[in-house]
Amino acid sequence: MAPQHDAPLETLFLPFGGALDWPSGPVLFLRARDGWPLRERAQPGQLVCEQSFRPFAAALEASGWTVRDEAQLAADSTRYPVVLVLPPRQREEARALFARALALAAPGGILVACQHNNEGARSGESDLQQLAGLGGKLTKNHCRVYWTAPLNGQHDAALAARWAALDAPRGILGGRFQSRPGIFAWDRIDPASALLVEQLPADLAGHGADLGAGFGYLSSEVLSRCPNVTGLDLYEAEGRALALAQVNLQALGSKATLRYLWQDVTAGIEGRYDFIVTNPPFHTPARADRPDIGQRFIAVAAQALRPGGRLWLVANRHLPYEQILNESFGEVRVAAERDGFKLIEATRGRSGGRA
Repeated sequence: MAPQHDAPLETLFLPFGGALDWPSGPVLFLRARDGWPLRERAQPGQLVCEQSFRPFAAALEASGWTVRDEAQLAADSTRYPVVLVLPPRQREEARALFARALALAAPGGILVACQHNNEGARSGESDLQQLAGLGGKLTKNHCRVYWTAPLNGQHDAALAARWAALDAPRGILGGRFQSRPGIFAWDRIDPASALLVEQLPADLAGHGADLGAGFGYLSSEVLSRCPNVTGLDLYEAEGRALALAQVNLQALGSKATLRYLWQDVTAGIEGRYDFIVTNPPFHTPARADRPDIGQRFIAVAAQALRPGGRLWLVANRHLPYEQILNESFGEVRVAAERDGFKLIEATRGRSGGRA
């Protein structure tokens, strides 16, 4: 769910009713988040939202807004008089989003974007100015909202075509995986996951889960190293990452039964598992430090494991996970430590909780 005070979201709507007029027709909102500014400005049925991060998408749906994914928008011929954008921090991803927003705007339409000053606002403003020119800008709430003049073909079409390809899926690590900018550790194997894989026991067997699967690295290693795994469920809140994981794991040709679940693990999961692997996130998409997310992953894993099931978890060494681990599992041990990371094996008690 979006926080109660969402400064970029609130600032995004600041120009309307003053510098800009709110349209009567449909409005597209890319990387949308729910909040009171939407209800204050948009009419029911007017707003079409795109959001690939499941907690934000769920909040939008719960408020009654229409949520579409990237493929659905691409297949729809609708063009919008206003396209709202909350650009991501990753610059290639943001530039590609600007190019796509431009393509989805109607003739004479405007593109309005907003970022926090610490999340690339100046770069975003500069990029949009380079791409299509600026019609205006405002600053408030430590954020910058900026917009184009009415779009009548004055944008740089060649630049838009180049930028549109900047976050396209591509091969990484010698072509072993497909990934794209904006995904966690999109062009490398992060050292925490590498530590887990180095210690991964080959005797993992049965039906397992990967919580926060990203583009599928941990899952691919489980399937490659553990021949007795019969099924693996991948849980991932970021839809862009989950789509890549499906491509990457299908390329393995594993005989295990695989499921890809666009789901917020912190909301709970269904299923009973023999093992779980996870490198849980510990911050929000806005980079706020949130150790409670990892703590919730641990609690959910404990509930989902069968008695005697094992959790393999890797995390930054400083994160306060020991209490919830000791409360939730029968046995807990630190299997390895390196470069500021800790790898923990936790076994659920045979009675279903602590031993």
